[in-house]
Amino acid sequence: MPPSRRLRERIRGIVAGLAIASATVTAATAAGPRIASINLCTDQLLIALADPDQVLGLSPYALDKARSWMAVEAARYPLLSGEAEDVLELKPDLVLAGRYTKRATRELLKRQGLKVVELDAVRSIEDTKQQIIRIGDVVGHPERAATQIARIDAAVAWAREAVARKPVRVLGVSRRGWVSGGDSLTSSLLATIGITNAARDVNLKSSGGFASLEAIIAAKPDFIVVSEGDDFAEDQGRAFLLHPALQDLYPPDKRIVLPERLTVCGGPMLADALDRLVAEFERVSH
Repeated sequence: MPPSRRLRERIRGIVAGLAIASATVTAATAAGPRIASINLCTDQLLIALADPDQVLGLSPYALDKARSWMAVEAARYPLLSGEAEDVLELKPDLVLAGRYTKRATRELLKRQGLKVVELDAVRSIEDTKQQIIRIGDVVGHPERAATQIARIDAAVAWAREAVARKPVRVLGVSRRGWVSGGDSLTSSLLATIGITNAARDVNLKSSGGFASLEAIIAAKPDFIVVSEGDDFAEDQGRAFLLHPALQDLYPPDKRIVLPERLTVCGGPMLADALDRLVAEFERVSH
């Protein structure tokens, strides 16, 4: 058996063992706290780690299939307005929110005596792991958090081996020419598995910024990373990516398609994001 296949089989065995352990612990665990989420990213962590009957409601963005990795699963739960009133009616044991969720809403919930757990935006795989551990503890299922972290670690190991065969430089380009900087989750994914981010050659802030078409072309990345692979421009923001000059240099076989729902938040979806990166590199390498 080739080394890469042996590695993947061994990793799968580890993850499967953790999943069995998780199921065993879950069966013996009493009902956990009842929770409402008012943020897209906390929605997904809550669904992935909590029991269904712990989830009282999710943010109004939970069903957005373009941005929510768990949009299908979210359909079984009530949607909240994102305001404090309907959360208060539910009388949850705690509320999950993002640090940038509307401040007035968060403060009102706290004044009404609710426990609000606030999460920062993640910018790395390690940040993501810490949030998974934190929410696993909050919902009362740390064993599920361990399983999800094992999935991410397995995906990292597999992706590193797969992309190490051919070092490349890529540039993440979004609507209107937004380029992901070095201090971003997408850049962390790339760096972790050994892919060079060409953003440093575009002279942007560490978090990223808008780059001109000329600057992107001058950076000369081997591939550009985009969130969509179709050739339809519904507005001017999308039209930037379909500019003839960019299409000539970066046709479909020079574009790595990494859907936004896999990188807009940090969570278990990063394992899928890494698997998608490997699949895309295999596609463009043939």
